[in-house]
Amino acid sequence: MKLTHLERFNEIVIQIHDNPDADAVGSGYALYRYFLSKDKKVKLIYGGKNKINKSNILLLVDELDIPLQYVKDAGNPELLITVDCQYGEGNVQLFDAQNVAVIDHHNTGKLSDDMCEIRSHLVSCATVCYALLKDANYDVNADIRVATALYYGLYMDSNQFSEISHPYDRDMMDFLRFDKGLISRLKYANLSISDFETAGIAIIRHTYVEKHRLAIINSKACDPNILGLIGDLALQVDCVDVCIVFCEYPAGYKLSVRSCTPEVAANELANFITDGIGNGGGHIDKAGGFICGDEFLSKFEMRSIESYLFSRMEEYYNGYDVIHYHDHIMDKTIFKEYVKKDILYGCVRLTDVFKPGTECKVRTLEGDVFVTCNDDTYIMIGYNGEVYPIESKVFESKYEWAEGIYDKSFEYAPSVINLAENQPYEIMDYVRPCKALNGSVILARPLEKYTKVFTRWNYETYMYGKAGDMLCVSKNDKSDIYIAKKEIFLKIYNEA
Repeated sequence: MKLTHLERFNEIVIQIHDNPDADAVGSGYALYRYFLSKDKKVKLIYGGKNKINKSNILLLVDELDIPLQYVKDAGNPELLITVDCQYGEGNVQLFDAQNVAVIDHHNTGKLSDDMCEIRSHLVSCATVCYALLKDANYDVNADIRVATALYYGLYMDSNQFSEISHPYDRDMMDFLRFDKGLISRLKYANLSISDFETAGIAIIRHTYVEKHRLAIINSKACDPNILGLIGDLALQVDCVDVCIVFCEYPAGYKLSVRSCTPEVAANELANFITDGIGNGGGHIDKAGGFICGDEFLSKFEMRSIESYLFSRMEEYYNGYDVIHYHDHIMDKTIFKEYVKKDILYGCVRLTDVFKPGTECKVRTLEGDVFVTCNDDTYIMIGYNGEVYPIESKVFESKYEWAEGIYDKSFEYAPSVINLAENQPYEIMDYVRPCKALNGSVILARPLEKYTKVFTRWNYETYMYGKAGDMLCVSKNDKSDIYIAKKEIFLKIYNEA
């Protein structure tokens, strides 16, 4: 869905969910300002049993002069847009409307269409709105109030940025020009006595698994940052290396994951727990996730969420292998040879974009990778828009430049950030097409179980794959070991 598609309506009501949080308020306000700039008759509302009483939200609304109205009737508008919630769900009052659009980041099984934009891979609805506004060529930094509202929405829904994973999330964090003074005040106004009590009661009710140095904590429903606060405190305990804090929401279960051991990356664990029933992501030490209630019920009808988490964690700890690139692959008899299909890829010489010696951050879907610009460093763009650095000698052993132009487009345009300037540079204009060399061969085999691979490029953390994904190693470089997702591997490789 594009915002420009909704401009055909003149009377627009933007509704955020009952008991609004910072993400809902910030997202709704940004959209309010956008449609106001298009000369639309627009309102920003919420319903439910109670008016806002959270001190941080009241401060946000007051300081940014957000025209948020508490109503019992929306007036049957020409267009109703539910934001950070979905029409008909239990956390949003049902109002009559002639037409309904949805903008959200919660996975409830609904799909996007021309009146519905749901991006469950983004950590906040503020990020969804940021992407939509950018696509509509609306400069969010032109109004510091809009930028501040979006920034605080992301800050709160990502548990103080600990759960961000997508490049759009990281772009917002890095490039929004917000009111730093107000954000500082808001940071110290978001806990109430009730929140304090919630955290204390949750900690008392913890369950500890000694053999895994694991704590699992059930909290009553609260803001995501409270879950993170509980997890951060639990990790201070000398016998806890990993902590999972969860609470039930109307649409499912919110998780906060913490880890202080290198063998367990919090973002990978969040993905593992939510695989097939939700989504997860974040950083190696702090992450979060969401389990869709309907998906969970359909697959685990007779199980409680506590039972699921404990059994899933046992499966996790007992079910993975670890491979280090410097150990090489000793037994290659079970590997088969594969060659890349004759399809175009993209590649950029970093020296075509920056001066040699420039320190850069390559923004990828899997995270940020830091490199120093020199003649030996290239950036590859894979089949699905995945971005990764590659040494020139490795490139030359596997690929050759191709004729023509590279004209593929992706949801997120690959970018490289100049660290000294803290400025992003979209690199698509510099991308040249390339293709795999004839006879360029890799060895690969399907993974039989969950596997973690510490690669040569990023040894501080690991790639991970599940059974069926492909473990790959260069035929001519034993240390070039990596994992390819099954669905991507099948698109780009043929068996030799």
